[in-house]
Amino acid sequence: MKPDEDPAVINALAASSLRGLPGEILDRLTERSLLRNVAAGTTTHREGDPAFVELVVSGLIRGYVSAPDGRTMTIRYCRPGALMGTATLFNDRRPRVHGNLTALVESRVLALSPATVRALAERDIRLVRALLNETSARVAEYISEIEASSFATIRQRLARHLLDLAAEQQVSTQLVARASQDQLGGAIGTVREVVVRILHDMRREGLVRTKRGRVELLDARRLDMETYSHHDRRSL
Repeated sequence: MKPDEDPAVINALAASSLRGLPGEILDRLTERSLLRNVAAGTTTHREGDPAFVELVVSGLIRGYVSAPDGRTMTIRYCRPGALMGTATLFNDRRPRVHGNLTALVESRVLALSPATVRALAERDIRLVRALLNETSARVAEYISEIEASSFATIRQRLARHLLDLAAEQQVSTQLVARASQDQLGGAIGTVREVVVRILHDMRREGLVRTKRGRVELLDARRLDMETYSHHDRRSL
């Protein structure tokens, strides 16, 4: 089966900025593509890597930048239908145009050929329009990140912080945020009692399991979607 005949790939393309392109263009885009599995915890790209274009077919991938002292900041969570790396195609300043990409859970991506995408974009305005739509969506998403840091509910901030902590500390397929309830409260600007109440609700909903000093994330995808409940998910 060719990658573009895989039902999951078809669904991911339909959810991406490439949706609406004629079949012949999609056939050309994917003719040199590679569908590959990415194990949880695997970093697939780092700041400054060569140009790439990948479509998330399944799973959840975290995009982030890192500081020299080891601190990290999430810039994006990539879900099925997300295109990654398009900013590297026409950018001569490769560093930091996409940050690092690490799979939080077992994922699959469709790797397109950068040379093929560039060549087709030179000849077909419809693909150029799709890539511009993708760039516009990314700008809107980064603005939403600023909004989220200012206007998100405490529960949304906690869900995002748990995902970030677990991603930074990930050493296996298991996602665990190691922090006390006091530390969690301080990080998101609230008190321990509020954190206790929210974690209790999350346990009841099957999202997390808690022990002293740690929170195990049982359903990272649902937790991630909750952090974006105030966004238009069509742009994600």
